[in-house]
Amino acid sequence: MSNPVLQVNDISMDFGGIRALDEIQLDVRQGEIAALIGPNGAGKTTFFNCITGIYTPTTGDVLVSPEGGAAKRINGMKPNLVTELGMARTFQNIRLFPSMTVLENVMIGTHCRTRSGLWGAVTRNRATRKEEADTIEKSFHLLELMNLEQYSNELACNLPYGKQRRLEIARALATGPFLLLLDEPAAGMNPQETMALKELVLDIRERFNISILLIEHDMKMVMSTSDRVFVLEYGRLIAHGTPKEVSENPAVIKAYLGEDEDV
Repeated sequence: MSNPVLQVNDISMDFGGIRALDEIQLDVRQGEIAALIGPNGAGKTTFFNCITGIYTPTTGDVLVSPEGGAAKRINGMKPNLVTELGMARTFQNIRLFPSMTVLENVMIGTHCRTRSGLWGAVTRNRATRKEEADTIEKSFHLLELMNLEQYSNELACNLPYGKQRRLEIARALATGPFLLLLDEPAAGMNPQETMALKELVLDIRERFNISILLIEHDMKMVMSTSDRVFVLEYGRLIAHGTPKEVSENPAVIKAYLGEDEDV
């Protein structure tokens, strides 16, 4: 069994008198695709916000182990520092820079890995120019991986919805993560786009040798992509295991899978 790159130990999140997450225990292993599922309002995005520094959990610990290194507690760490550590995410509601080009949106993702400071920007010295050229080349390569290279000079706001989703994934990959967090990447996509996205997620795992944790409502994609599935209901973890184990769990069928095939 491979080592965990993310360990979440009994985290809870309270908003006033409301407990949104209740002692969640979850781990993601090296090279694994894990999924977090549950009905609307189960706390899935709140969980992502707790492990990426947007919220600080009320109780519990969030530990990351980049590339087999020592576990580091990241509770309360600012989101940009969490990204620098190697955790990158996309959002349920797309958050691109609409007035920047497609290529510029990806280049922004590389910022946490670049070295040129203010002096380099002012003097435009050789090292700065080389780093900028390398950034453009890397960013364009990611666009090629997403089949978006022909849109590189297009404004991000002009891309169709499904391609904006892919662009957000490209920008997240540009940060050089060891763990990629995808928040409903197939939302709003048609069946063909979802199938292509599934193949893309599998390709990303193999090509970059990274772990992936995804929140997703499309059960066909979840069950055919994930190594393990975690199920939330009303902020509590009610089941976890292989897709087969979870799909046959009576509590899951009652709480989630049996509600509505399209949920």
